[in-house]
Amino acid sequence: MAIDAHEEDAIRGVTKRLTSAYDKTRTTAEIEAAVAAAHASFSDRPVRDFVPVLVERKARAILRTPHD
Repeated sequence: MAIDAHEEDAIRGVTKRLTSAYDKTRTTAEIEAAVAAAHASFSDRPVRDFVPVLVERKARAILRTPHD
């Protein structure tokens, strides 16, 4: 499914917020990977309005888990 410009901007905002929130404990690559994984998990959803909010919640959950 194609992603519109509004959703792309919102996902960039999610990445920016999470980078600010987790910059002391996670690398930029880890944050971007968490956002990408969360976003990919909603790729088959036809209603896109709430995807950025759901991506942020899911990415935060990924980033809160302990890592090596």
